[in-house]
Amino acid sequence: MLFSIAAILFSGLFLGFVCKKINFPSLFGMIIAGILIGPHCANLIDSSILDISSQIRRIALIIILIRAGLKLDLSDLKKVGRPALLMCFLPATFEIVGMVLLAPAILGISKLDAAILGAVIAAVSPAVVVPRMIKLIDNGYGKKQGIPQMILAGASVDDVFVIVMFTTFTSLAQGKEVSAMAFVNIPLSIILGITIGFLAGFALFKFFFKFKTASISMTIIVLALSFCLSTIETEFPFIPFASLIAIMAMGIAVKKADCKMASSISSIYDKFWTFAEIFLFVLVGASVEIDHAMGAGLKSILLLMLVLLIRMAGVFFCLLGSKLKLKEKFFCMIAYTPKATVQAAIGGLPLAMGLSCGEIVLTVSVIAILLTAPLGAFGIDLSYKRALERED
Repeated sequence: MLFSIAAILFSGLFLGFVCKKINFPSLFGMIIAGILIGPHCANLIDSSILDISSQIRRIALIIILIRAGLKLDLSDLKKVGRPALLMCFLPATFEIVGMVLLAPAILGISKLDAAILGAVIAAVSPAVVVPRMIKLIDNGYGKKQGIPQMILAGASVDDVFVIVMFTTFTSLAQGKEVSAMAFVNIPLSIILGITIGFLAGFALFKFFFKFKTASISMTIIVLALSFCLSTIETEFPFIPFASLIAIMAMGIAVKKADCKMASSISSIYDKFWTFAEIFLFVLVGASVEIDHAMGAGLKSILLLMLVLLIRMAGVFFCLLGSKLKLKEKFFCMIAYTPKATVQAAIGGLPLAMGLSCGEIVLTVSVIAILLTAPLGAFGIDLSYKRALERED
């Protein structure tokens, strides 16, 4: 196992550095490193690590969302208003509808299979988007207009909405009944997640303030409590609770209570992220089945490009009537395209369930990761200085 960890760190760090030198996103190099040392190529990653790969990726995602919460200012988010709410579900809805309309004609699958495929593909990747939005907030780009804050919040809620839709469509495909409660649970899980997250955040602030806790101890306690919140969702699925939203809300509450405290915790998480990022994207690459990617064909790529355009139209629709300039709207459309973590996590589930669309869902998921994660990251990195105003 130790050799595997070393292989993950060395390969991810090296290829990430190479990509950065040629002005490519470092995550692209990390994904390629994962493919090269993963089970479908060199097979250098121990099976014990692959068995817990999803949990490791989950930890990295938790670190991302803690960082996001600790840097997100609610007053900035309130400035955006209605578009921030629409961004949580409308672009994903556009993409799912686009998949239902186009996939039967292009891939020859049923509308229900297309809906399952759309639900898998529609999720935006917080792992790609959130670190970049944090960077924009830190450097003052678009902060005054609330652009990175809006995308941060939307990317987190978007995943909750999409996963509920995925569960609904796969239940229909398996012949199970879908109750109205499944859809009622979407707003319930979001509200409960925000409420518990804020209560936990304010409780942590009171505790840290009373006992004069050191920054590193605060960091560990926040991480441990985040793991507990995540466990509630996985171990008690009957409770409508969005743990990822709760984790981000907890960070927001700490920042609202004490900006200085939030900043000291956040600076340590920034260092954690350097390590977690390598593991996250190398393991995402290791989960890619290269045989499926090679056999995807032009039809899958064409379909993905078309539904991405539909998704971008959904983002533009969300921003109608806002005060954002056209170039700022275009940036938001680009920033909402990357896919990686959710597709890696659930792309293989329809195949494991024995559904007829399992093979094609897995194949298109792989292509979506390889195509949109680097292109979306590259698009954000390339355009933000030209599209967004900087606030010193």
